[in-house]
Amino acid sequence: MKDLLALKLLPCLLFLAILSAWQATWAASAALRADLTHVDNGRGFTNGELLRGMAARSTARAASLRYSSSARPGASSEAVTVPMARGSTGREDYVSEYLIHFGIGTPRPQPVALELDTGSDLIWTQCACIVCFDQSFPVVDTSASATVRGLSCTDPLCGSGGLPLSGCAADDNVCFYVYAYADQSITTGKIMEDTFTFQAPNSTGVTAVPSLRFGCGAYNTGDFISNESGVAGFGRGPLSLPSQLQITRFSYCFTTIVDGRTSPVFLGTPDSLEAQAMGPIQSTPFAPSPAGSSFYYLSLKGITVGKTRLPFNASVFALKDDGSGGTFIDSGTAITNFPQAVFQSLQEAFVSQMPLPVANNSYGRLCFAISSSTADPRKVPIV
Repeated sequence: MKDLLALKLLPCLLFLAILSAWQATWAASAALRADLTHVDNGRGFTNGELLRGMAARSTARAASLRYSSSARPGASSEAVTVPMARGSTGREDYVSEYLIHFGIGTPRPQPVALELDTGSDLIWTQCACIVCFDQSFPVVDTSASATVRGLSCTDPLCGSGGLPLSGCAADDNVCFYVYAYADQSITTGKIMEDTFTFQAPNSTGVTAVPSLRFGCGAYNTGDFISNESGVAGFGRGPLSLPSQLQITRFSYCFTTIVDGRTSPVFLGTPDSLEAQAMGPIQSTPFAPSPAGSSFYYLSLKGITVGKTRLPFNASVFALKDDGSGGTFIDSGTAITNFPQAVFQSLQEAFVSQMPLPVANNSYGRLCFAISSSTADPRKVPIV
């Protein structure tokens, strides 16, 4: 996706700080920048393998979210949702779609590569390992940082920061946590506080932000791969990265999965936002979220294929009183998911307007037979 997407969050305050050659004090009007890489970047996959992996991840996340939605008391099993939770594709390499890169600690920031996840809140990376998955670069060594400290278990974030399970470590009075995902991936460790280092928006220097809380994961198991070290929660909860930065907006511009270039994510609104966009910037307001939800809900009003409006009104996509249903945006899902009836209607309308025959395939996806003489992207109906 190459459109620049602006996400509006909580009340604003931004921080700029300084390291070595280029440093500054906090500035509320500035923005931070980090690089994103696609999770399959550099892994030697063909374009077809990249697409099938993307589809498998999206399907798994949709399935895991429908399960977690129906498990809530009173929730309908027919929840209309866009997925958020990690899920298993039956392969060992199931992860989110993009990794965010920055550094933790001083005086030498240690690199981390975390799944950018708008569907969860906790920021965590592997460190002080007891049981950890393999990663291709060293885990964070908190003893090498001059600014690290443990979060006291009496801190309000330990007890009411949205952690499913937390408490007090008997040996040092530091808050410990247990955080699990829908595919039974789990991280357990202690909540630490340290300086995070990002790029400056113009990429000419670095920006350091002190006293950010993150999980130092000592016991981490599940579906992780070697080019990541943890997860960066971008949800609405108090421990997410946008919430801790107290920014009002963040935006990202994803390159395609077959493009090896990095994608930018801006934490805050840079002065050059329009210059970063690939076309006109469009926006839509967020819909109210259920109490305690970290998701970014949207008000989906309808779907049009070409010039055909599908026969569904906005109530089909609306959030229900029991917390089921609704439509929300998810950084880890590359393919939009719809209820079966909506998808069937969309598919029929799309096929009827495509000037190509449907092709058989072995992946359960809708494909069309195409040749160089019939290829014309201008004839593909716009959804």
